Amino acid sequence: MRIGVITFPGSLDERDAQRAIRLADAEPVALWHGDHDLKGVDALVLPGGFSYGDYLRAGAIASVSPIMSEVIDAAGKGMPVLGICNGFQMLTEAHLLPGGLIRNERGTFVRRDQVLSVENTSTDWTNGFEAGQEIIIPLKNGEGGFIAAEDDLDRLEGEGRVAFRYVGGNPNGSLRDIAGITNERGNVVGLMPHPEHAVEPGFGPDTADAMRSGIDGLTFFTSAVRALQAV
Repeated sequence: MRIGVITFPGSLDERDAQRAIRLADAEPVALWHGDHDLKGVDALVLPGGFSYGDYLRAGAIASVSPIMSEVIDAAGKGMPVLGICNGFQMLTEAHLLPGGLIRNERGTFVRRDQVLSVENTSTDWTNGFEAGQEIIIPLKNGEGGFIAAEDDLDRLEGEGRVAFRYVGGNPNGSLRDIAGITNERGNVVGLMPHPEHAVEPGFGPDTADAMRSGIDGLTFFTSAVRALQAV
C-alpha cells in the first residue's frame, strides 16, 4: 500500500508521518502542495505544522493549494484521508469536515501527552481500536479549539462522527471535549493530537509501563492499511 504525505510550506511533521507509515508496513510517498499529482497513492496524510505561517487562519491558505483539488476529489471517491493538527485545520477549511479550529481557550500553546477516548472504531483510521479505548497521543497546538454550530455538534454526536474525545481535562477549549471527527463515510478523519509521534518504543509518550513506551499512534496507520486491504 502507498500512502502519500503532503508537504506544505511550513509543514513540520511530514517526515514523522512517513516513518509511521513505514512502521505500518506501507510505502510512504512524498507529495508537494504545488502539484496536481497524487502519484497513484492509496491514502493520504495531511501532516501537522504551521503551513504558510498560519496567516489568515490556520490551514486556510493551505486548503486552497493546488494539490487540495485532488485531495478533495479523492476523498469524495472514498480514499482514506487523515488530517493531523494543521492537517485537521486544512480539512475543515476545505469543507471536507465540518466546524473549525480557533485559538486555544487560554491563549497559549499547549504541548503535552494527551489521553483520548476512542469514540468511533468504524473509520478507515480507527478500525484497529476498541470502542471506549483510552489511548495516549502527544498534543501540540496553539489553535486547537474545535468549534461548530450547535446543530452541527448535535449532528456529529447523533451520527457517531465524533472520533476522539479528550479525557482528563480539555487542553484547548474544544466544544464537547472533541479531539477528532470523521466524515459520514468514515474515510476522512481529522484530529488535533499527533499519532505519528507515538509509533515506536523509546520515542513515544510515557505510559504506566515505561517512559517513552507509548505506541498507540501506530494503530491509526495499521488501521488504514487494513481498510485498504479489505477493499
